[in-house]
Formats: sequence, C-alpha cells, structure tokens
Amino acid sequence: MPATIRTTAGRGRRYDSVLDTIGDTPVVRINRIAPDHVTVYVKVEAFNPGASVKDRLAVNIIEAAEREGRLKPGQTVVEATSGNTGIGLAMVCAAKGYPLVVTMADSFSVERRRLMRMLGARVVLTPRADKAMGMYRKAVELAEKNGWFLARQFETKDNADIHEATTAREILADFEGERLDYIVTGYGTGGTVTGIGRVIRQARPETRIILTEPANAALVDSGTAQARDAEGGPASGHPAWQPHPIQGWTPDFIPLVLQETLDKGFHDALIPVPGPEGIAWSRRLAAEEGIFVGISAGATFAAAMRAAAEAAPGSVMLVMLPDTGERYLSTPLFEGIAEDMSEEEREIMRSTPGYQLG
Repeated sequence: MPATIRTTAGRGRRYDSVLDTIGDTPVVRINRIAPDHVTVYVKVEAFNPGASVKDRLAVNIIEAAEREGRLKPGQTVVEATSGNTGIGLAMVCAAKGYPLVVTMADSFSVERRRLMRMLGARVVLTPRADKAMGMYRKAVELAEKNGWFLARQFETKDNADIHEATTAREILADFEGERLDYIVTGYGTGGTVTGIGRVIRQARPETRIILTEPANAALVDSGTAQARDAEGGPASGHPAWQPHPIQGWTPDFIPLVLQETLDKGFHDALIPVPGPEGIAWSRRLAAEEGIFVGISAGATFAAAMRAAAEAAPGSVMLVMLPDTGERYLSTPLFEGIAEDMSEEEREIMRSTPGYQLG
C-alpha cells in the first residue's frame, strides 16, 4: 500500500482545443497477468480524447488537408470506417466546423453509430454482406457525386505520418536508455505499425516488431497479394478474409498504408489470433489489471502473450492497446455479463437488513 496519499501537480498548461490533447498516451506496466520472466507494458490509447488510437490519424488527415488546400472551409468530409476512425473524425470535424458523413457496415456495434451521431456526424449504413468493400465504395461514390473531401484513411500518407511523428517518438522517449525487446500491434489500416516501423527500424534496430491479425481472416499470412486500383485502393475484396469478431481489425482487403510495412519488412513476425482468445484477454485486462479495453486490444495482448511464452528471460515488451471497451457493449465482449444481480450478489444484499429489494 502507498505510504502517502497520491498527489497531482497539473499539466502546467491550458489547451486551446480538445484536439491539442491527442497523443502522449501513457505506458503502463502489467503487474498480475504477464508471465514472470517477461516485463510487459501496454500503451493505452484509450487516453486519447476520442478514446482510441484513431484520434491521431483523424486529426492529421484533416490538418494536413487544410495545410495543403485539399480541404476547403465548410466542405463536407466523408469516410468509410468500422467506428474508431469515424469517432475520431467526428470529434475533429465538430471542433473545426466541418460536416461529416460516415459510411459503415451495419455489422458494427450500435454504440459506434450513436457516438458518431452524438458528435454531429451523419452515419450511412451499408449491408454487412458487402463487408468493408461495400462501405468503402459507398464513401467513394458519395465523395465523387457531391464533391466531398474523402479522408482515405486506408491509403493516405497522413495516416502513417502521424504515428511516425507522435506514437513512435513517444515510445522512444518512454524507453530512452532502457531495454525494449518487442513491440506488438495489430492492424486496421496499418498506420500504427508502419509509422512505428519507420522510426524503430532506425533508432532501435534490436527491437522486434510483432504484427497480429485474426486467425480466420489472416490476409497477410495468406501470402496472397491485394488487387488495387489506380490510386492504391482495393480493387476487390481479399480472398482470405472471413467474418471475425475483432472490430477495427483487418477489413476484407490489405490497406495500402499497411503495404509499406509488408514491402519494407517493418515487422519481424506475424502471430494470428482467434477472436475468442482476444475477448478472453480483454476481460482479463479489465478484471485483473483494471485496464478497460476493446476486443482488438485483447487480441493484440493475446498475440503478445504468445510471443512472451517464447521470449528470453528478462525481455521487455510493449503492447499497443487501441481503444476502450465501452463501444463494445452490444458485442460478444459483453456476452454473459449480467445486468441483474447474481445469486451471490443477492446474498450480499440480504446480508444486512436495510434497503431490501423485492
């Protein structure tokens, strides 16, 4: 137990916008569920104001387009998303005054739709049978028809650039002069691994980067190349993709942003993870470490635990945790988590005479 009460000193600054609070997310040690022979840290991206790593790319996509004159004042922004990028863009567009239209397959959690609408976005749903390609093509059609700004998270250089400029630099600063043997991350667009890879390969060549993807949608592991259109976008869905519960991971195509990692060899190993295993680790992170995250974070941690089992004693590992758990209430992550009291909870309630329920 701490000998003294915790204190804080403030950040020593005030912020002009919520967008200025993006980044500088904490690295936290795992104390109870990591193997004894490995020191495991997690980078908790839920501390971003929109509660996910995608806040980083959202703000950079918009601000880079502003700087370069590609986005006009008041112009509508449109993007295809499984949710977190849409939430990040909705926050950025709300703060800057841009209308936003999001296209999203109707298979993704309803919490995501409501969060984006709460932030002022309009959400256009596409049939789940059309998968990610369906929502992607709808966003392209809407941009072309209406002259809207298409964010292009899966292709734009602005995605990996922000991780090169922020996420990777934060990691270097947090482990300066100290051992760091592994970084483990999944991919949705590939921006995190590509941006980190550009920096870590040069600054910390001894650090191994572990990439992970769903076991039943192992696009990278399949070795099958992605068909692309003239702008680098997907020309068709990838044949190795199957439906999986890890929302935010692995659309039914290999994004162009991720292709840089594959072409330049930024990752040292690939560990596919079954969806149920990711859910189990998400629950353990919450119940045993107090770190409340989504399914993709649990799946990344699952891959890390597989890597840790074979790591040398004394190894140090950093695991990227992309988002919070609250946007998964209607998903399998919360299956079996009761709303009503269990019998054990009723016994606790009955153990004292006051405030008895019927």
